Amino acid sequence: MTHAFRTDGADGRPEMVDWDLAVRIGSRFAGEGPTVGRDEAAAIVEELRAGADRSTGLVRDYTGLVARDHSAPVLVVDRASWVQANADAFATLLTPIVDKLTEKKPPTGLTASVGSKVTGAEVGSVLGFLASKVLGQFDPFYAPDGRLLLVAPNIVHVEREIKADPHDFRLWVCLHEETHRVQFTAVPWMREHLFGKISEFADTMEPSGFLEDGLSRVMEGLKNARSNGSSAGGLLDVVGTPEQKALLDSLTGVMSLLEGHADVVMDGVGPTVIPSVAKIRASFNERRKGIGVLDKLLRRVLGLEAKMAQYRDGATFVRAVVDRVGMSGFNVVWEQPEHLPSRAEITDPDAWMARVLRT
Repeated sequence: MTHAFRTDGADGRPEMVDWDLAVRIGSRFAGEGPTVGRDEAAAIVEELRAGADRSTGLVRDYTGLVARDHSAPVLVVDRASWVQANADAFATLLTPIVDKLTEKKPPTGLTASVGSKVTGAEVGSVLGFLASKVLGQFDPFYAPDGRLLLVAPNIVHVEREIKADPHDFRLWVCLHEETHRVQFTAVPWMREHLFGKISEFADTMEPSGFLEDGLSRVMEGLKNARSNGSSAGGLLDVVGTPEQKALLDSLTGVMSLLEGHADVVMDGVGPTVIPSVAKIRASFNERRKGIGVLDKLLRRVLGLEAKMAQYRDGATFVRAVVDRVGMSGFNVVWEQPEHLPSRAEITDPDAWMARVLRT
């Protein structure tokens, strides 16, 4: 695993995020998860690796997308390792933004030192919260072809909580995450497209007032999140300029497509290899409704409520298009970036088909 943790940038400028601190705080905040004996833990790791490997062919047969076998490593990790892996990923993703800000107004002295630790603590808290929730993840920005992370403690926790058949549930999770691996390895331009959008976002960032008014913006986000009638999708909706919102809309369309497509695949393949898939889906959806007040607040602040909508809207889009033109017709979406749906088209698949398929 490569590490992005360092005190100074390559050019000697101080970092805006203390990544070491973020990992320490995130790992403590995440906790260890359920207790599992050593032999059982080893068996779970082996089963998850085998499930990911088995899922490659299942996803290929269902979607028609062809990705090389074993083109990205499969890592079965604990919560602390997930925090570290995502700190690395965030450091990579944020590099264009941080470079842009420090180029225009480099932080110096005490401001740089304190600012990086405050930001590191904030990032660590977010990663720690997410580390106790995430079941799996494909990291497309890990060189050279990405990596698949399966968070074993969380998978065990959820399968116990919803009383799912453990073997069925583990394969179900693997199907979803393996679909993401196939999306990025069978569609080679996807990684650079997303990173390019992030670089475009970086070009819109201005350092003026970036640190000074950060607290007021966060408080505004919290106020909106506490309001039941708020439609805010997270703090980015608070801080975004019109140009930034347009870029975020574009990214939202892509992420909704990727997440919805994975949900459709896991449920489409499921009945042929997972006997209890209908029960698992029903229990999993019901579990999402039962989270506590604090959990709901944090989800709103972090934009996770919007992410749940991405799953629903994206899956609805994919099913609507496949129902009309079949999987081969839908797969036109992967041919070039211009074929990706916008945020508006995700909720209007007819508009996407009219634009791209000329239906």
